[in-house]
Amino acid sequence: MKKIFIIYFLIFFCFLNQANSKISSYSRGQEVSGFIQLSNKTKFNLPNGKWEVFDRYVDSGYGMQWNLISLGRIENNELIEILEIGYANLAGAFVKYVDHGLNEIMFKDKYDGCYERPEYYLLELYKKGVTHNCFRIRHFDVFKELNNPDDITAKGYLAPLKQYLRSNSDVTIPKVGLSSFHSYFSRTAGGNWFLVQYLINPKYLNGPENNFFTEETSEYHKQNINRFSDHKKTMEKWISISAKRHKEIEIISNSKSHHKLQLDKYIFADSLELQSDELVDQIKKLNELYKSGVLSKEEFEKAKSKILNQ
Repeated sequence: MKKIFIIYFLIFFCFLNQANSKISSYSRGQEVSGFIQLSNKTKFNLPNGKWEVFDRYVDSGYGMQWNLISLGRIENNELIEILEIGYANLAGAFVKYVDHGLNEIMFKDKYDGCYERPEYYLLELYKKGVTHNCFRIRHFDVFKELNNPDDITAKGYLAPLKQYLRSNSDVTIPKVGLSSFHSYFSRTAGGNWFLVQYLINPKYLNGPENNFFTEETSEYHKQNINRFSDHKKTMEKWISISAKRHKEIEIISNSKSHHKLQLDKYIFADSLELQSDELVDQIKKLNELYKSGVLSKEEFEKAKSKILNQ
C-alpha cells in the first residue's frame, strides 16, 4: 500500500511541476529574443540575437520531472550557438527520493556530471548535502556527440540539434565546440533546480583553425592546449564569458551568498562580450547588406572578421 501511495504521489508531483513551468508554452520553430519565461516569477535572459526553438520537452527520472528548452542561433546557414535551459521546482516534494535522485544525476552518472573527468577543462563546485552549485567548461567533438555519444541510452542535449539538421541539411556545424554547464539547487533558496548548457562555435570567438577534431586530440583538450597558444587564448576568453554568465544565473536562481562560486579570477575586462550591443548591431547590419546583395559572401566574411578582430 505504501509503495502504491508513493507512485501516485510522484505522478501528482510531476503534474504540478509541469503546470508551474512556462517552457511548454513555446513551440518548435518559434523565433525568440530577449528572454525565456521559465515560470510565472522567473525569466532567463538570452544573449543578444534571434534564437530559434529547436525543441522543448520533459525529462524525468528518480520521481522527478524537469522541463527543458533547446534553442539555436543560426546565421547565414551556420550554427553559432546552442543553448539548453532546464527548470524544475522541487520544493517540499518527497524530499528523500528527490534528494537521492539529484545526487545520482549530478554526481553518480557514469558518463557526465559535476565531478572531475579527463575531458573537462575546468570544474568549480560548491556542494553541501543536496545543495550544489556547479560550473563546468569543456570542449566537444560535435560529430561524436551527435552520432555516437558515450552514453547511447541518453537523449543528449545535442539531440534537438540532430533533429533540426534533418530538416535543415544546408546548415553547417562546427567539428569542435566549446561548452559551459551551469547547475544550481538548494532547498534553502526556494527549491528550484536550474540547469543551463551553452555550446558555441569557436569561430565566433575569433578562434584559430583546428587541425585535430576528436575529443582526445583536440587542441582544446586540457592535456594538449598548452602547445597551442591561440587556442588557449580562445578558451580563456570563453571561460571569462561563461563565468560572467554563471554569476547571472546565481542571481536569477536566488543563490545564497555562501553558495556562490569564486569566479572573478577567471573574468578579464577585455574579453569579447557576445552580448555586446555594438558588436551584434554591426554584424546585423553587415548581414542585411549581404542578404540584399550589396556585399558578396567573400566581402561579408572579410568585413565580419575585421569587426571580430577589433
